[in-house]
Parts: sequence; structure tokens; C-alpha cells
Amino acid sequence: MKKFSNKLKHKFFMPALMMLLMFCMAIPVGMYAQDPTGAKTGTFGDIDTTAVKVVDTLSKATDSTVAGVSASVNKLATAVTTIGNADGHNKIAINIMWTLIAGFLVMFMQAGFAMVETGFTQKKNVAHTMCMNFLIYAIGMVGFWICGFAIMFGGALNVANLGGSAGVIPHEYIIHLFGHDFGIAGTAGYFLSSKYYDVGIYTLFLFQMVFMDTTATIPTGSMAERWTLKSFVVYGFFISMFVYPLFGNWVWGGGWLAMLGSNFGLGHGHVDFAGSSVVHMVGGVAALAGAIVIGPRYGKYGKDGTVNTIPGHNIPMAIIGTFILAFGWFGFNPGSTLAGGDLRIAVVAVNTMLAGGAGALAALFFMYIKGGKADPGMIANGMLAGLVAITAPCAFVTSLSAVIIGAIAGILVILAYNFIDSKLKIDDPVGAVAVHGVNGAWGVLSLGLFADGSYGDGWNGVAGPVKGLFYGDTKQFLAQCIGTLTCFVFVFIVMFFFFKLLNKVIPLRSKEADEIAGLDIPETGVHGYVD
Repeated sequence: MKKFSNKLKHKFFMPALMMLLMFCMAIPVGMYAQDPTGAKTGTFGDIDTTAVKVVDTLSKATDSTVAGVSASVNKLATAVTTIGNADGHNKIAINIMWTLIAGFLVMFMQAGFAMVETGFTQKKNVAHTMCMNFLIYAIGMVGFWICGFAIMFGGALNVANLGGSAGVIPHEYIIHLFGHDFGIAGTAGYFLSSKYYDVGIYTLFLFQMVFMDTTATIPTGSMAERWTLKSFVVYGFFISMFVYPLFGNWVWGGGWLAMLGSNFGLGHGHVDFAGSSVVHMVGGVAALAGAIVIGPRYGKYGKDGTVNTIPGHNIPMAIIGTFILAFGWFGFNPGSTLAGGDLRIAVVAVNTMLAGGAGALAALFFMYIKGGKADPGMIANGMLAGLVAITAPCAFVTSLSAVIIGAIAGILVILAYNFIDSKLKIDDPVGAVAVHGVNGAWGVLSLGLFADGSYGDGWNGVAGPVKGLFYGDTKQFLAQCIGTLTCFVFVFIVMFFFFKLLNKVIPLRSKEADEIAGLDIPETGVHGYVD
């Protein structure tokens, strides 16, 4: 009887156990030819070999070894528990490490901005331009710590990819209109007080702080060579504490633009993967408002309407700065997954690289077609424009779409710069408005056109992947248009009146004699270069 029982166990129990184990471990070798989302790459068997060895032991069990099945199963249970605990911790550790490293890359972009802007401006203002780019890092960091982070993410502090934040209760200020809730601003997390002493929250703070710093530094290019440092300091706190966080909340903090999908059926709401609108367009529109209020540099425009070129002093510096920015963009875009385990980062990184290259080449060929020469400054801005444009759609499009988006950006930046400079007579020494403002808008609109439906299931709480107009979702494009228009109207009005008011209290503009002589000594007390 006992022998018969053992045979039954071996005949029915063992195969069933084996099928269950193999199913749980999911070891499909060579089953999938391609995996654009990364969802099918990496299995339980990749974590540890202990369980695999136990399964192998069980598969070779015979009548004489069935007695050892129970011990093997116990070993398997212990192995699975150990692996599960380690895997849970390692998953969060990998995500935190990835997000922090990406944040460090984005932080280094500040050096790139400083070199690009300084290279494109005059030698007599080197110390002043560098000082603004350096100061904004410290100013923005403190401002974001005081209340910017709370306003932006106070309504959505629980970040699952970074371990969540158990015990932390987020809170969003909401207004009720048209039968729906509209999130306006977060109200939790000021000063990162003891309630928010959490590794996930701190990781998110660092990553988002360096994003904010990118926004805040953009107007230093459009207002360069004539901006007083005292008024600049006030501006730095204002944009980092209020303007950037408010629009950021509406898109990334669970605010009303993100909810356009769930509230009104407009796709997934306003989608911006890494910040074409939240980071670049906000900074570009602020740069436009500031350049209008502060006025052009002396000698830029003649009384007869002529446009005079004021060349930068160091093109090599600007080109090196562009390379630094392109390198940092590998943290900017792929890092926005906030998850090293989200293998879509490979697609994001390649799309980012291709769009930047396409932007540079498109700018070059456009200048040749127009009969011009290969202006290295315009080629650099072409690459930056492509990078800005792909920042929103990088996770949602194919490589071909990325090249198209980047190429259009490379041409668009030249057209926009010439229009702003020659037609509108707005002096922007480094082309910040054209690069970040115009192409930030193009970036979020391009997402609404080219998103191919291979990624983004559940984005902003809406089931299904993100699709653009060319892939059948007209409403997603409409949501992108609403977000783009909102960004321009909100940021321009607020920043225009802010600069006007600030100018009444602390003059925005340096004295004419100081500007003509150079701002290094009047504003900083030192020369950038000592001849």
C-alpha cells in the first residue's frame, strides 16, 4: 500500500508541482523575438539559482527518492522567502540608486548651461554670467526646499517606485468645478519636516530639485549682460518656490491638467514624460517675459530698425557646454522613469540621443539650403532644441518618430530665433526662448501626434497605453494643446507682472555705463578674465 501511495505521488503530485514551479518562475527562453517595453525581459530565474537547483532536484526524483520531496519543498519555500525579501529590498534600492545617479547627471547640466551661456556672451560679462548660473543652483535648492517641493508634490508624496512613504499623508488643495475636482497645489511637505523624513521622499526631492534648477537657469540666458544680481536673487526664489512648482503640480503632482483624462476623457490628460513643458517651456516663457521687460542690450538694435549681431566671445566653451548638456540629458529623460527596473529606459535613452543628433543636422542642412554657413552656435542650438523637444515624448515614440521630432526642432529653433530677434525685436543673447520655449511647446504637442501606444498603460490613472493623433487618439492631442496653452498663458502673465513689479522695487537692469563697460566689476567686483 505504501509503495502504491509513493507511486501515486510520483505520478501525479510531482508533475503538478513541476508545472506550478515552472509557471511561477516563468523561464521562457527565446519565446519573444522583441520586447520594446521590457516587460518580458528578466524573470524569477534571473534573481537566484537556489530555487532553480531545487526544481532540478525535484525533476529527477524517482520512487526511491520521493521521501526527500518534502525536504526539497521546504528548502524551496525557504529559498523563495529569502529571495522574495531580498528582491523586494533590491528592487527599491535599484530604483533609488538609479534615480539618484540620474539626478547627479542632471545637476551637472548646470555646468553645461553656465558654459553655453557664457560662451555665447561677451568677454566683459564672463564673471557676471557665470555667477548667475552658479547662484541659481543654491537659490533654487533652498527655495524648493522651503515650499516649492510641497506645492508641487504635496498632494502625491507616495512614490511606489521609491518605496512609498508609509505614514505620510499627502494633501492637495482642490476646487470643485463642473462636477469635477481640480487639483491646484500640494499643501504637505514644507521644509521636508520630520513627517517627511523618508528615503523615497528625499530621493524624489533631489531629482525634482535639479529639474527645477534647469527651469530657473533658462532666463539667465535671455536676460544676460544687463541683469542686476540683486533682482536676480529675488527672481530665483520666486520661480523656485511658486511658479515652477504650481505648473509642475498640475502635470506631475496629480493636479488638474493630469486629470483631464479621468475627468473629461481627454486621453491620459496632459502627458509630459520628462519636462518639455514642465521644465523647458516654463523656463522659456519666463525667459521671454523677462527679456521683454528688461529690454535689449545697448547697441543691439539701431534707430532705423537694423539688427546688429553681438557675437559671443568663446565658441569652444559653448560647444563643450552643449556636450555636457547632451550628456546630462541621459539622466534627465531616462531618469524620469524613477525606476531602474523599468527597462523602457533603453528606448528613452536612444530616442533622446537620436533627436539631439537629428536637431543638429537639420539645423546645419537648413543653413546650407538658405545659403548660409555652418554656424557652430546654431548647430549647438539645433542639438539642444532636439533634446528639448524629445523630452516629453521620449518614452512613447519609435526611433523614427524621435528623428522626425528632433529634425523639426532643429529647423524650428532657427526660424523662431530669427523671428524673435528680427521681427519682434526681443534681444535673447543665447536663443533661450527659441530653444526652450518654442521647442518645449513642440515637444508636448509632438507627443500628442507620435505616441505609438506601446507604453504608458495606467498613466495618470487612465487604463491603456498613451496614443497620439497619428495612432488614433485625437483627444490625447487635445489634452496636449490645452496643457501647452495653459503653460504659456499662466507663466507669461505671472512672470511678466512679477518682473514689472520687481523692477519698481529693485531695478532689473544695470546702469548704461556699467553695461557698456561690462558687468563683471560693477556686479561681482572681479574680472572673469584678467588680461
